[in-house]
Amino acid sequence: MSDKKSWIEKLKSARPHEVTKAPMPIGGAKKGDRLLIPSPQILEDEIRAIPEGQSRDIEQLRATLAAKFGAVATCPIATGIQLRAVAEAAYESLGAGATLQDIAPFWRVLDGSEPITRKLSCGPEFITRRRAFEGVETIDPVIDEEAARRERYNSKSLWA
Repeated sequence: MSDKKSWIEKLKSARPHEVTKAPMPIGGAKKGDRLLIPSPQILEDEIRAIPEGQSRDIEQLRATLAAKFGAVATCPIATGIQLRAVAEAAYESLGAGATLQDIAPFWRVLDGSEPITRKLSCGPEFITRRRAFEGVETIDPVIDEEAARRERYNSKSLWA
């Protein structure tokens, strides 16, 4: 029996959001400014509030949440981590029999241009299809050949 938590379990057991002082300049906040550390639940709630056929980018989502919770900014690192948890839990729920109407429509925030999209178990194709079905503008990923070359080079360990 595996002790590894599912994404749904991780989502349900996540810590609540917190507004704290920024320890350093981050995400548009200066050191000491009020910084929101989002929970997956508040991200999921905000994503569910986006109407079908519309989208928000991650920057808009962060700005909306910061304003809602009286912060100068929302932590971009925590947002990325929690956004992945929301997307993976939603896709996991879909695989367990939930309908598209039952899950958080994470494709209204993520598109093919987001680095996080490549990490998701659903893959960018699922997101592209959902966005097309809803009529949401799709942004194709920009392929940076030099970055791709560096990534291939760096993935080959010199010490293996």
